[in-house]
Amino acid sequence: MDLFSPITLGDLKLSNRLVMAPLTRSRSREDGVPNEQVVEYYRQRASMGLIISEGVYPSVTGQGFVRQPGLATEEQIAGWKKVTDAVHAEGGLIVAQVMHAGRVTHPETTGIDHVVAPSAIAVEGQSRTYTGKHDYPVPHALTSDELPGIIEEFVRGSRNAIAAGFDGVELHGANGYLLHEFLAPSSNTRTDAYGGSPENRARFVIEVVTAVAKEIGAGKTGLRISPEHNVQSAVENDAADVAATYQTLLEGIAPLGLAALSVLHKDPSGELVQSLRTAFGGPVLINTGFQTITTYEDAATVAAGGWGDAVVVGRPAISNPDLVRRWREELPLNEPDASTFYTPGERGYTDYPFWQN
Repeated sequence: MDLFSPITLGDLKLSNRLVMAPLTRSRSREDGVPNEQVVEYYRQRASMGLIISEGVYPSVTGQGFVRQPGLATEEQIAGWKKVTDAVHAEGGLIVAQVMHAGRVTHPETTGIDHVVAPSAIAVEGQSRTYTGKHDYPVPHALTSDELPGIIEEFVRGSRNAIAAGFDGVELHGANGYLLHEFLAPSSNTRTDAYGGSPENRARFVIEVVTAVAKEIGAGKTGLRISPEHNVQSAVENDAADVAATYQTLLEGIAPLGLAALSVLHKDPSGELVQSLRTAFGGPVLINTGFQTITTYEDAATVAAGGWGDAVVVGRPAISNPDLVRRWREELPLNEPDASTFYTPGERGYTDYPFWQN
């Protein structure tokens, strides 16, 4: 695999195989509308083969962070249309990561008391809200009768993404948020058809992906997973159970012919990831995780090993809006300033310089 060669992911034709990871930046307005800074931030990075937006919530209940953008209101859709227009004007592609936070939120962030999850088990730790840090609340365990409504939230959010001009969606099934909460035995202790066995825990995610693909087209739909990542109290320590759960999930969605599967895992060449890649049968995007910053050498190693079809890059894309050029021409990189990852304002957001000839 050549990182700088084109690739087709479903309906999307990428000019290169460097994909900008979904990165929480907390720069939108408090009403979930992307502002002009957000427009400029994504416009600057349009040379990436594909931009995956930061997680956007499909409903107020699904909001996880302060200043997180949504796709639940007409004003939010209009705000995102400015972003997608700007990216397209630069020749880029952008998909929306549709993310329901599930239990990883707090009423002081969303403004409503309703926090939902597969089971009434709180996340360990504290949530950063508009009124400071607070312990995560014990969520309401969704009843089986409520699940179709949650599926419809994902469908509606994805439909709104297309209306906002996005080229597709990536459903967030990773990092301990709602879809992942159904997959992980630590957060799903249900005794109905959506809990217990690997088949039951995979069921809800299969239903969501199937419904979204039917609504907007499988060629515009992707899924992100993070098996064994073990963050935000979504713990998956039983290797056999992990393999069975995710094998069931991917065999369940493989017939849909999705645009891509994005896998976050520290060992992309290992048996688990490669067996899941085979089960999925379509294009796979590789993200090696949060532990270290992905270097060009890391990306080239994934490419040379043929472990995936494209490489997902996070922090280097934050600090280098022209990352594709810098890596292709072996130019020095700007260093990311972690102190500005989640702070308001242009600093550490739209002020990283492009390489000057």
